[in-house]
Amino acid sequence: MSGQFGTIIQIGDILVSEDVVLEYFSCDYAACKGACCIVGDAGAPLLESELPGLEKDYPSFCSQMQEAGREAVALNGFFEIDRDGELVTPLVCGSGVCAFACFGEDGGCMCAIEKCGCTKPQSCSLYPIRVTRFKGGGMALNLHRWDICKHAFEKGAREGVRAYQFLRRPLISAFGPDFYDALCAAAEHIL
Repeated sequence: MSGQFGTIIQIGDILVSEDVVLEYFSCDYAACKGACCIVGDAGAPLLESELPGLEKDYPSFCSQMQEAGREAVALNGFFEIDRDGELVTPLVCGSGVCAFACFGEDGGCMCAIEKCGCTKPQSCSLYPIRVTRFKGGGMALNLHRWDICKHAFEKGAREGVRAYQFLRRPLISAFGPDFYDALCAAAEHIL
């Protein structure tokens, strides 16, 4: 489908914005130091199905978290509800820092969940893709643009890596290899 808003790629019941295919992106941790985990007015989106895993894995990764993060989990649990009524990761009180964040000696932020080999939230793995789930079924994948990721867009352009290519593994994990193969075929057609 296409129109005044650009091309929409439809794969089964998933609509994909052309930006996912056209835009360049390659995370530049050296430039941002994990700012996506420490800047924001709400935590990362969560699926309800992810909550049991967070709770089960918590003993494995909580020692990597900051004390303030553990306090936020003790106070709020494994999720909060944002202003749109959606489930999100809890934040350290009075800040934009994800409760599940940890910091390295260089001051850079990392995910304590991922650092311990556990599965971090799907929305974190897929970033800068944001998933919108429709009430009647289906979903849309859109590219989120955030100033803190400007270096990632620049690095992707320098390296010739597009967002869908950079996110190959998380896309396959979330939607399956057939979806990713179809997305690559659509990308070849568009590009």
